Amino acid sequence: MSGAATIALLPGDGIGPEITDEARRCLEVGMARAGRAVRFTEALIGGRAIDVTGSALPPATVEVVDGAAAVLLGAVGGPKWDAPDAKVRPEQGLLGLRKAMGVWANLRPVAPLPELADATPLKAERLAGVDLVCIRELTGGLYFGEPKGRTALDGGGVRAVDTLVYTDVEIRRVVTLAFRIAEGRRRKVTSIDKANVLESSRLWRQIATEVGRDFPGVTLEHQLVDSAAMRLITAPASFDVIVTENMFGDILTDEAAVLAGSLGLLPSASLGDGPRGLYEPIHGSAPDIAGQGIANPIGTILSAAMLARHSLDADDVARRIEAAVARTIADGYRTADLGGATSTAAMGAAVRERMA
Repeated sequence: MSGAATIALLPGDGIGPEITDEARRCLEVGMARAGRAVRFTEALIGGRAIDVTGSALPPATVEVVDGAAAVLLGAVGGPKWDAPDAKVRPEQGLLGLRKAMGVWANLRPVAPLPELADATPLKAERLAGVDLVCIRELTGGLYFGEPKGRTALDGGGVRAVDTLVYTDVEIRRVVTLAFRIAEGRRRKVTSIDKANVLESSRLWRQIATEVGRDFPGVTLEHQLVDSAAMRLITAPASFDVIVTENMFGDILTDEAAVLAGSLGLLPSASLGDGPRGLYEPIHGSAPDIAGQGIANPIGTILSAAMLARHSLDADDVARRIEAAVARTIADGYRTADLGGATSTAAMGAAVRERMA
């Protein structure tokens, strides 16, 4: 075997340790079958990190991440750390991690499996041909804009402010990535904004149009976010690559989970300028089921497949994992979120069995 790549494993909170363990084992099996090895270095993030160190992203974790080829993350957060006046929150660890890694685009593929048509409230015919990728910008928008905060008003009351800020550089790089990905797919990009109201969206639409001229073989369409939200349910197969700003992407990608049948099925990759990326399922820490062994690990396992593809240059390993997941579902394995009784460990073991 060639030299082992180092992966930073950040299980996080809630069901995080359970699902990342299954994903880790699947990635190890896939890489070993390809004649390559990986080694994992575990570190703290989120609520568990706050409990131990007082920080949601301790310096020791940043050091582990800096020395890794990629990061595999579980989930962060939970009611234990949700006090309204808390100065340190688990989510700060995730935002800090993205900043430390320099990632600026979040990719979330959605390709429903036909065997799970009964797991979604949509009619089966609505799901036919659905195969899309949502690309969400990660560094700008309301989540990071300044100024933000609360101020007391004269005479009583409180005023809260969040500022939506984007630069042309932030927009151009994520839209360019969307076009490059579309070139290898069905060659269509849908840029989603709110250009009829927001100045930042008007800049977004302007830059998207400029970038589109550099990709004459790819069709560009613009759509307002409110009508896009409706179309994502009524005509999801009409999308190929979706690109949008931070908050819109956060909302729309969770909506897109309905197409697959469960949040527990969908992976994500956060990428920057190089091959190093951050990989995690799109769902949260689900503290209500933590420790029960019933969480769905598929989203995390598929995130590990994306890790192999984008950060380890191991597309063959990614395809092996993805095919094994599809066969596992086709063979009838279902965790509780899909109406079944397969445990977290049993689902992971079934995937690894089908990776032969």
